[in-house]
Amino acid sequence: MNRRESLKRMMYATLALGLAPLLKACKDAPGKILIVSGWQDVNIGDIAHTPGLLTVLQTFLPNTKLVLWEKNVGQEVRSWLQKNFPKVEIIQGTVEKDGSVYQMEILESFKDCDLMIHGSGPSIVGQSNLEAWVKYTGKPFGIFGTTIGDVDDRLKSLLLKASFIFTRETASIEVLKEAGIMGKHISFVPDATFFFHLHNDELAASFLKEKGLEKGKFICAVPRLRKTPYYLIKNRHKWTEEAIQRVEDLNNRYKEVDHAKLREALIAWVRGTGNKVLLCPEMTYEVDIMDELLYNPLPDDVKPFVEKRGYWLPDEAASVYARAFAVLSFECHSPIIAAANGVPFFYLRQPHDTIKGQMYYDLNFSDWIFEIEETTGKEIADRLQGMWRNYSEACNRVASEVKKIGDMYKVASRVVADVLSC
Repeated sequence: MNRRESLKRMMYATLALGLAPLLKACKDAPGKILIVSGWQDVNIGDIAHTPGLLTVLQTFLPNTKLVLWEKNVGQEVRSWLQKNFPKVEIIQGTVEKDGSVYQMEILESFKDCDLMIHGSGPSIVGQSNLEAWVKYTGKPFGIFGTTIGDVDDRLKSLLLKASFIFTRETASIEVLKEAGIMGKHISFVPDATFFFHLHNDELAASFLKEKGLEKGKFICAVPRLRKTPYYLIKNRHKWTEEAIQRVEDLNNRYKEVDHAKLREALIAWVRGTGNKVLLCPEMTYEVDIMDELLYNPLPDDVKPFVEKRGYWLPDEAASVYARAFAVLSFECHSPIIAAANGVPFFYLRQPHDTIKGQMYYDLNFSDWIFEIEETTGKEIADRLQGMWRNYSEACNRVASEVKKIGDMYKVASRVVADVLSC
C-alpha cells in the first residue's frame, strides 16, 4: 500500500469516528507528554483511569515518553503504578491558588514536555494543573475521555485554548456547545478505563478458590448509594452538619428501593442456576453497606450461595471479573473493567450519577443499562436469565464493542501525535 492510500484510509477512519482529520505535515519526533491523572484511590474506577490512558498511549504512541503528574493518590497506588509502568516517570506537586508552581520536578517537566493531557475523569479535575501548564509554557494541551458537566467562565477560558477535547460521552459535547465551545477538535472518545489491562491473577485465583467461586459460574454485584458519603471517607471537617444530613436523607430515601431490585435479580440467579454471587465494592465505603443492602435481606436459601470481598486494587478486581459470568453494578466503572476483559455486564444507573452514563448509550450497550427508577427487579432478572441462555452472543457483543473502542483510541492517538509533532 502506498503512502497516499494509507493517508486516505486514515482520513476516512478519522471521519467515520467523528474525529477531525487533523493530519498535518509536521516534524517526525517521538516527543514527551505530561499527563495529569490520579484523582483519588478510594475508588478502583478512579485508579483505573490512569493505567488505562497510559496503556492507550504506550500502545499507539510507543516511542513517546510519558510523565505522570499524580493529582491525589497514596503511596500504595503510587508504588503499584511504578511497578506496572516502569518506563513512566511519576512526579508529584501542587499548584498554588494564584497558579504558581514551586516544585522543581514539575517545572522541569514543564520545560521538557511538549504536550499535556488531562486524563479520564468525572470533570476537569486537574483544571489548575492545566492552567499552570498554559501559564508557564504556552504549549498545547488536550482532554482525553473526560466528562464535562458544567462550564463556568474560568473553565471556558481554558478549554478555548485546548488543541483537542475528547469527551467520554456525547452529553458533554452538548454541554460544550451550550457554552459556545465548538470545533472539529471536539469528539467522543470513551473513558480510557476500557483499556485497563492490568491483572493480579495469583491473588484472584487464591481468593476464588477460598470462596469456591468457579469460572463462569458466579456473578459480581456492586452496591452504591445515590450520593457518595465522602464525609465518611475524608475531609469531614469541610462538611457542615446540614450538608451531611441532606446526603443522609437522600440516601436513606432510596437505598432500599434501589437495592431491592438488584437483590431480586440475585435471588433469581441463585435459584435459577444454582450458581454463586460475589458482593464486591468499587469504592471503600461500599464494603460497609453490603450486608445491610444486599446480604442480610436475602432469603435463607440464597445466603449460602453469596460471598463477599473487601476493598481491592483494580488489577485484582479485573482478574476476578474476567472469571465471572457477568458484573451487575450500580457503579459506572466496574462494568467497564468487566468489558475490558470480555465479560458482559449490567449498569444499574441512578439518576444522581451524572451524565457519564450516557457513554453506555453512545456505545452498543443500551439494553444493558437500566435506569433504576424506570425498571423493576424482574426486568433485570429476566434480562440476566436471557443472557444465561445466550451467553456467547453477549460475549461476542462485548468483544466487538471493545475492539471499536480500541479503534477510536487509535485514531485519537493519531490526533495526539499530530499535535505533539507540530
